[in-house]
Amino acid sequence: MRKFARKTLAVSTAAVLLTGGGAAYAYWTAGGSGSGTADTATSSSIEVEQTSNISGLRPLGDPQPLSGVFNNVNGSPVFVTSVTVSIGSVTKVAGAPAGPCTAADYTLANTVMSVGAEVPAGSGQGSWSGATIAFNNNRGGAPINQDGCKGASVLLSYTAL
Repeated sequence: MRKFARKTLAVSTAAVLLTGGGAAYAYWTAGGSGSGTADTATSSSIEVEQTSNISGLRPLGDPQPLSGVFNNVNGSPVFVTSVTVSIGSVTKVAGAPAGPCTAADYTLANTVMSVGAEVPAGSGQGSWSGATIAFNNNRGGAPINQDGCKGASVLLSYTAL
């Protein structure tokens, strides 16, 4: 009977080991899905700064070149395709002679200036140039007194794309 008990114990032990061991390596398979998000930073507008000093505009005077740099407050470079200039307003100085002075008294040429470059983060970065400003002479074809523009300030507006 001892032999039978040993065989029973051996078979029982083997059965426990096989089922217990099998449970250690068994697993369920299943599919699933999920989702997550990743946010991309945005960029702030860069500032177009005119560095050319324009003074002394007068009838029959030469056009003066406009040029400048960028102030990029972003933490990384920003690609600039072009800079466009326009006349925002004209301000007569106090005590200027009587007479009109408007944006029509000035001419901008090459108003869209190609840049096509990355502008690094920081102040005074990159460059742009190519446009000119001139004072018109004899608005309307006939000689006209343009004393009203003596000492006037022309506000130029810049847009970067």
